[in-house]
Amino acid sequence: MADEKRLMKGNEAIAEAAIRAGCKAYFGYPITPQNELTAYMAKNMLDKKRIFIQAESEVAAINMVYGAAATGARTMTSSSSPGMSLKQEGISYACGADLPCVLVNVARSGPGLGGISPGQGDYFQSTRGGGHGDYYHIVLAPKSVQEAADLTYEAFDLADKWRMPAMILADGLIGQMMEGVVLPSARDPASLPKKAWAAGHRAGTSREANHITSCWLVPEELEQNNIKRYRRYDEVKRAEVRFEEVNTEKAELIFVAYGTSSRVCLGAVEMAKKLGIELGLFRPISLWPFPDKRLAELAAKGKKFLTVEMSMGQMVEDVRLAVNGKAEVLFYGRCGGVIPSEEEVLAEARRILGK
Repeated sequence: MADEKRLMKGNEAIAEAAIRAGCKAYFGYPITPQNELTAYMAKNMLDKKRIFIQAESEVAAINMVYGAAATGARTMTSSSSPGMSLKQEGISYACGADLPCVLVNVARSGPGLGGISPGQGDYFQSTRGGGHGDYYHIVLAPKSVQEAADLTYEAFDLADKWRMPAMILADGLIGQMMEGVVLPSARDPASLPKKAWAAGHRAGTSREANHITSCWLVPEELEQNNIKRYRRYDEVKRAEVRFEEVNTEKAELIFVAYGTSSRVCLGAVEMAKKLGIELGLFRPISLWPFPDKRLAELAAKGKKFLTVEMSMGQMVEDVRLAVNGKAEVLFYGRCGGVIPSEEEVLAEARRILGK
C-alpha cells in the first residue's frame, strides 16, 4: 500500500521512488543541484543491502550502469547538466545495446559550467539523443515533487517494457523544493520478471549465452538493427505520449511549457481568468515521444501558441514542427538560471493579444 503524504525534497522523492520501484544498483558522481539524490541513495540502498557506488567520474558511472543493465538488474544514475554531457557516450552505448535503465537529469543553467540555478537548456540534448549515432530514449518531465516520484517509478517499467533508457528531466527547482508527496508501494527486486535476454552465468542451465553489445562491424547488420530499433520507436510514439491540457478549448492563446515553466504558466492562466482573458496551457509530460499530434489538432482550430522556457528556446522548435505553419507560434524565455514570473508571462500574453 502507498504511504501517507510526507514532506520531501524533489531529489529525495526521486531516490525513494526508485528504491520502491526495485532499483537494485545505483551508480553516480556528485554534482549540484542533485546531490541530495546521491546522498539519499548512499544511505538507503546500502541499508537495504543493494548496490550503491560513487564512481570516480560520470563516465565511469554510466558504464557501470551499462554493465548492471546487461545482467537484467534495474539500475539507475543521476546527475546534472555538465555531468549528463559526460555520460552521453555511455547512453549511446546503452541505446545501441537495447539496455533498459533510468537516467535522472536535475538540470542547471548553462552552457558550460554555467550556474547551479534551474535551467531548461538540456532539452535538445535529452530529446535528440545527445550522444553519437541514430537513437532516441524516453524523456519524462515532471512539474512537481509528486510527479517526479510517480514518473521515476513508472520510468523503470517503461525502460523494461521497451528495452531502452528512460530519462527523468527535472530541473534544479523541482529537485530542491519541498512538497507533500504520497510515495508508491515498494517492490522487491527479486519479485520482478526475469529478463530472458540478459547476460549472466549459465552453467547448469539450458539457455543460450546472451551477447550484449552495441558493436556491429558488418554495415548491413548494423543497418538492420537500427531499422528494427526505429520500428520500436514508432510503437513507443503510438503508446507512450503523455500531456496535460488546461482550458485549451476556450483559450485565445495557449502556453506550451513543461516542468517549472508550466507551473508559472498555470499561475498566469489563473490570473488572466480573473481579468476576463481566456488563456490555456498545454504541458508536454513526455518530451520524447513529443505530443505533436494533439498540438497539430489545436493548431487546426486556429489557436495561437506561446512557448515558455527557461532557455533561449529549444522546445519551441518541436512546437513549430508540430504546428507545421498552421498557427502562429511565439516564444518567451528567461535563461541563466532566471525563472520567469507569472506576471511577466501574463504581460507577454496580453501584449500578443492586444489586451
